[in-house]
This record gives sequence, C-alpha cells and structure tokens, in this order.
Amino acid sequence: MTHSRPTALTARGIAMAYGPNRVLDGIDLDLPAGQVLALLGASGSGKTTLLRLIAGLLMPVEGSIEIAGRTVADPQRGIAAPPEKRGLGMVFQDYALWPHLSVARNVAFPLEMMRVPAAERADRVARALARVGLTEFAERRPSDLSGGQQQRVAIARAIVAEPPLVLFDEPLSNLDRELRETMVEEIASLVAELNLSAVYVTHDHAEALALADQIAVMQGGRILQLGAPNDIYDR
Repeated sequence: MTHSRPTALTARGIAMAYGPNRVLDGIDLDLPAGQVLALLGASGSGKTTLLRLIAGLLMPVEGSIEIAGRTVADPQRGIAAPPEKRGLGMVFQDYALWPHLSVARNVAFPLEMMRVPAAERADRVARALARVGLTEFAERRPSDLSGGQQQRVAIARAIVAEPPLVLFDEPLSNLDRELRETMVEEIASLVAELNLSAVYVTHDHAEALALADQIAVMQGGRILQLGAPNDIYDR
C-alpha cells in the first residue's frame, strides 16, 4: 500500500484585518507536496501578509492553515502554533546570515535551537551543504562568499531540518537584474533537485514563471488568478 505525502499547505477562508481595514479576504490555497507556489503581486497586494500568516508571525482573524496535514492556525478553534513549532524553513530577502559564524555554524543554527545532539547535527549540516554544493566552504565566513553562494547557505539552513515547507520572502529583490536572472535559474534547479515544497513571494513575473508550479496573482488582499504558469501567462 502506498502512502501519498500529505498536502504541503492548505489554507481555507483566510482573512486578516488591522482594525476595520481588511488586508486579506477569503484566501483559499492547496499546495501539493513537492510543488512551488509563487505569490505574485505589487507592493500592498497582500502577498507578504499571507506569507507571514503561513510562517506564524501573524495570526488570521478568520480561516485555517494546515502545514503537512497539521492545523497550525484556526482562531475559531483557538489554534495558534508559534513559528518555531511549524517546522518551516525560511529564506529571507537579505539572507539573514550571521557574519561572525562560519558557514557550517550558520546552517547548524536551526538544529541547535531544536537541541539536536552534536554528532547528528554535524552529519545533517554536512549533508545540507553537500546538497547545495558548498561542502568545501563549511569553515569560511559568509563575507568570503559571493552573493550566489550566500544564497545557497541560506537555502542549506532552510532545508537542514528537512521541513515540510520552505518559505522564500523575495530572496532576490536586492540583486541587480543580471545576477537575479542567474540566481533564479540556480534556485529553480536546486528546488527541483531537492524536491522542495515551497511558497515563493515575488513581484517579478519572470521569477514566478521560472520557478513555480502554481502562481497566485494577488491584488487588494485577494487572489485574482490561480493556476499553472502557462495558463497565467496565456491569460
């Protein structure tokens, strides 16, 4: 008997408000395991707020969120799992690497927070660095690496605990156009190779088309279109 992997992310009827101002309204999503969902929209469309709700940095006023089959947010039922209990990997805009720590120590940080024993930690860090092609850089400092290599360190840190879902928060927005195009290809091939389930926030159409299995086009706190990149592009 085969067991299918649970859906990586399910959101139902998600609403978010600041006082009378509703910033998200009626968001429904299903992300199968092993797929990438791009949240695409201009500044203020609600995509970053939605990512923060998935991460547990904000709580919805209505609706529910499940990660890998486990409910992590449901205000009606009083469920509000904090970020560290959601088992997520995160890749940020500025990589958020600690300059004073080696690459290996940066990658090990989530495992230290989870109190994983040292021997197992070393093994998992070595595996994560091998997967992103940075084994020989383990003892270097982030400042010794190129922007692309720093990006890979951030991804290694995001996957080291083998999370069911990785969140990318506009990770390439600080790079110039040329480097961004190179990095998009690199992230796309890494994500495919690692078979990651991921939510990727961007305002760049080319990035979304290159990376995603599904694209949710957001505007005014709603999803206007949701579909495969080709369908979105044709429309």
